Amino acid sequence: LPAAVLLKDTKLMDVKLGQLGSWLAMRDFTPGGIMGAMRRGYDRYYNKYINVKKGGLGGLSMLLAGYIVLSYMWSYSHV
Repeated sequence: LPAAVLLKDTKLMDVKLGQLGSWLAMRDFTPGGIMGAMRRGYDRYYNKYINVKKGGLGGLSMLLAGYIVLSYMWSYSHV
């Protein structure tokens, strides 16, 4: 049997729909908490797609696609 995991330590993908409200209430929405989450996300992306022994174009193409989508949204804000 898997050990019980606290709701605070549960990943978003493992949270049940009924637990979503209480899970969100446990998150740290201070500027430091948001910056820490962004940093962890960047580190995870960098280590998975950029900092690899045998890299490909996957990570860089995802970054470029994200930039294109953002610039499109900024240019055509009426859409």
